[in-house]
Amino acid sequence: MKRVFAVSRMALVLPLLALFAGRAEAQAGARVEAQAVPALENIKSQEELDKAIASLDAALFDSYNRCDLEKFSSFFVDDVEFYHDQGGVTLGRDKLTDSIKKNICGKVTRELVPGTLQVHYMKGYGAVEMGVHRFHHPGHEDTEGVGEGKFIHLWQYKDGAWKITRVISYDHHAAGK
Repeated sequence: MKRVFAVSRMALVLPLLALFAGRAEAQAGARVEAQAVPALENIKSQEELDKAIASLDAALFDSYNRCDLEKFSSFFVDDVEFYHDQGGVTLGRDKLTDSIKKNICGKVTRELVPGTLQVHYMKGYGAVEMGVHRFHHPGHEDTEGVGEGKFIHLWQYKDGAWKITRVISYDHHAAGK
């Protein structure tokens, strides 16, 4: 009888242990993902800064291309300023995210032009990122073509997170073939 009771208790405890182990594993995975880009004070070389900002750029535009608006908006401060040579000024994370939802989702994807990324340290603040990117119109490139433009992102490292505070997107034109 004691053995049956012990087995019954073990049958109840094992699923709970599995549940806690799963949660711990998920939390550890989240911590690893969050720590994939080092804090500003832990970046000791230009190579490390380049790698950190390139990683942030890739994650930002992966969310843009997949229309993961929650993740996309998490890359920006609440009062972000977005300046676009053709679209004008967009002030605030919510307005920027709404603009992406209305004008980009399902219509446009972005790719960084290889070899164009430049990153510069901004003492006590973060980094400025500059480069050239291309915009594709999946399923409509024969009529809409590929666009290209230059960009500047001002990244701030604050309160344990990298966020974009200012964007300048300019010199938009048809991409050369």
